[in-house]
Amino acid sequence: MQTDADSTPAAPQKGAPTTPATAPSNMAANAPGQLRVIKRNGTVVPYNDDQISIAMTKAFLAVEGGVAAASSRIHETVEKLTNQISSTFRRRMPSGGTIHIEEIQDQVELILMRAGEHKVARDYVIYRTERAKLREAQKNLSRTEFKYPDVNVKQADGSLLPLDVIRLNTLVTEACAGLSHTEPSAILTEAMRNLYDGVTEDDVNTALVISSRTLVEREPEYTYATSRLLLDKLRCEALRFLGVADKATQSEMGKFYCEALPAYIEKGVELELLSPALKEFDLDLLGKAIIAERDLQFTYLGLQTLYDRYFIHSDGVRIELPQIFFMRVAMGLAEREEEKNERAIEFYRLLSSFDYMCSTPTLFNAGTLRPQLSSCYLTTVPDDLHGIYGAIQDNAMLSKFAGGLGNDWTPVRSLGAYIKGTNGKSQGVVPFLKVANDTAVAVNQGGKRKGAVCAYLETWHLDIEEFLELRKNTGDDRRRTHDMNTANWVPDLFMKRMFEDKEWTLFSPHDAPDLHDLFGKAFEERYEEYEQMAAEGKIRLFKTVRALDLWRKMLGMLFETGHPWITFKDACNLRSPQQHAGVIHSSNLCTEITLNTKADEEIAVCNLGSVNLAQHVEDGKLNKAKVAATIKTAVRMLDNVIDINYYSVPAARTSNMRHRPVGMGIMGFQDALYKQHIAYSSKEAVQFADESMELISYHAIEASSELAAERGSYGTYDGSLWSKGILPIDSIKILEENRGEQFIEMNHDTTLDWDTLREKVKTQGMRNSNVMAIAPTATIANITGVSQSIEPTYQNLYVKSNLSGEFTVVNPYLVRDLKERGLWDNVMINDLKYYEGSLQKIDRVPEDLKVMYATAFEVEPRWLVDAASRRQKWIDQAQSLNLYIAGASGKKLDVTYRMAWYSGLKTTYYLRALAASSTEKSTVERGSHNKVASGDETNVMASGPAAVPQACSLDDPDCEACQ
Repeated sequence: MQTDADSTPAAPQKGAPTTPATAPSNMAANAPGQLRVIKRNGTVVPYNDDQISIAMTKAFLAVEGGVAAASSRIHETVEKLTNQISSTFRRRMPSGGTIHIEEIQDQVELILMRAGEHKVARDYVIYRTERAKLREAQKNLSRTEFKYPDVNVKQADGSLLPLDVIRLNTLVTEACAGLSHTEPSAILTEAMRNLYDGVTEDDVNTALVISSRTLVEREPEYTYATSRLLLDKLRCEALRFLGVADKATQSEMGKFYCEALPAYIEKGVELELLSPALKEFDLDLLGKAIIAERDLQFTYLGLQTLYDRYFIHSDGVRIELPQIFFMRVAMGLAEREEEKNERAIEFYRLLSSFDYMCSTPTLFNAGTLRPQLSSCYLTTVPDDLHGIYGAIQDNAMLSKFAGGLGNDWTPVRSLGAYIKGTNGKSQGVVPFLKVANDTAVAVNQGGKRKGAVCAYLETWHLDIEEFLELRKNTGDDRRRTHDMNTANWVPDLFMKRMFEDKEWTLFSPHDAPDLHDLFGKAFEERYEEYEQMAAEGKIRLFKTVRALDLWRKMLGMLFETGHPWITFKDACNLRSPQQHAGVIHSSNLCTEITLNTKADEEIAVCNLGSVNLAQHVEDGKLNKAKVAATIKTAVRMLDNVIDINYYSVPAARTSNMRHRPVGMGIMGFQDALYKQHIAYSSKEAVQFADESMELISYHAIEASSELAAERGSYGTYDGSLWSKGILPIDSIKILEENRGEQFIEMNHDTTLDWDTLREKVKTQGMRNSNVMAIAPTATIANITGVSQSIEPTYQNLYVKSNLSGEFTVVNPYLVRDLKERGLWDNVMINDLKYYEGSLQKIDRVPEDLKVMYATAFEVEPRWLVDAASRRQKWIDQAQSLNLYIAGASGKKLDVTYRMAWYSGLKTTYYLRALAASSTEKSTVERGSHNKVASGDETNVMASGPAAVPQACSLDDPDCEACQ
């Protein structure tokens, strides 16, 4: 039996089911009489009840999900009902005959109703109705009079064939199906103007894609239409390579995905692109579990990003399709599971639903011959030449396989320190940082993006002042690192001295080696002892500075160069569950990972993934049950990464196997606020940050504890805070006791049953030493079509630039609300362009919308810090927190970063500073703006004559390692 234009379709997917039922084998082959099916286009094909079983299985999964408990029931029910349908037709036509596809679908509905499966039958009826509407739209479109050029299309073999107008109509109509604000004729009319005799097939697709994407700024839904048109190119490229089909429409992919998956695995293993272990899966079962309709979820930016940078390719030809890509990742993560097929389907359904997404290295490498799946590596560089160059070699090997690096350089002696072996003096840490910088440039991440590394130095290091200037464009270039990120590792004692305007002493680690491994009160006591020794002349190499002056220089360099970032040593260590196992000496490339490192022994590793918070807000509320289900599966996937991962450096494997840390984060926070009609600059947003992170923290800890009951606790669990029943929310007290309550203010409120969870953790243990960290997620947020991480909206209309090109991004929530009030028109589009995506100076926009859709630089930094503080109380690691400051000044920076420390944050990430300036505006379309004068004072990040404002590189590929 064939689907819609060709097979029986599945009902629309409503959840993220986890395990499918298997479909019965083809019974028609041995039928006594030959049954045939009349398709809607009039062709006749042999009857095949496999298509019935596949469609019914998907219909059941859409309603009931795929949990293991339901899997057996679905399997048995589908097999029974499919046999009943086939038996009915054979009774009617014992000698064979023809059946129209509509009769078969009518029989499916009838059987479902008779079996009492009313919900499944209802969804099946709704889906059939939607498909009927699509077919009618296709007919109407084909009757529309277009002035098609009389052109021939050059085929892959060089031959010429007339332009297939009917297929083009079908593609464009399918692309716009279900999108109520798009017009297929608008895309077709524009595309036809760009066709010429002898145009290639690729150029026909390009004309459609370009014609559709130019409409995105007018109507955000066109991003989905553009993505679906791009899918046609992907289908042709992959299906031809795999020998499955020459071309296919989306409605045919339910069939072709089943055929393409086994062909893809076979070809990928043959080309040594995929692990042979993938052939051990039940590929027929997994193929039937693929949900072709989920191809329609992608925005244009998301799909183009996958095509350009994630899909596996051979000689430039992409051999993956979106759902095969997700299935490949899922299989790679499930290959060591006992029930590998069921787990692969569970993982696939979670990923393909966009409810959760793995980090980029996992997406790149899962299921390949070298599955380097981890995101971040933290190292400590020792104070000897052999160790220093060994650490740089480690950087090169880790970077080769797409890892982001955080290097702790504090142990390396300072400029002027005595070298016993040569009886000379050290050149300090800076020359070695230059070598590390150039290594990151030379060894990129598998040829897919630049190497990325961040160097950390503690604030008491004698080279700290020169370290602050590493990113300056002036001075001796041999003592500059233009490509490497840098970060301050700041002890609480320095912050207290700065607050109290006291002096601060700088030492060489050669003279004060134990400061590196001390924190809290122990650090303060020992540091003061060293100051006394310096005052007594027992230490000769030191320098005394005013703490406030050094702080101002730190902020000045941060404003001027964007570096070094400011991170806080004591908050990271005092709240770490692993204080008994070592010291946290730095964070990672993106400042969200806080794990122990030991020179020459342990390289900390973290494995990341992010819950899409927007996908869990339904009917204006957070679906708590869905959050719990998502996290349970996601934590299992993350834990699997540790065992499957390819380790290019032995010390990384040692650390990861010993402690098993993972980092569950979030993305789509801003979208989740929009769905609840909550402004970012509000107490309600801060409260949502608190409650949503509490829920994630609770279930992430619970999931890890449940895994410990199944698989055993991590090696260093005994003695950890977990083993003592001290959870992240409890560790705030440890920080307060060490820092002094006058220097910290954090909220302690809770809403869930934490006492029960504490007992569970103490009894069952924990599978992972750390379970939460919020990464930047710029790239995976692009894939899933939501706002990155915890970021506010950058602009409501802008051009996003990354390695895949330039993409117009318009805020769909804003467009929706403006349409409701009759305000969305060409004038509004022009005004948004003129004002760099801001509503604030557009007089006709109501005040409530200006508050709701305030952009990142219109959100006061205190709201960012307050929300981050509420999240931090629940997180055992940290969060990548960008700070946006409009009208930046020394005072604003001072207040913001003092507040970050005072609010208990562990780290901060990029400073996005915006100064007021007068810029000349230009427009693309003629017409007057809404009370706008040229040269009006405005805050700009980037300006120029472009039709749509250019975004700053928030998703700069240089910092994507953990995204």
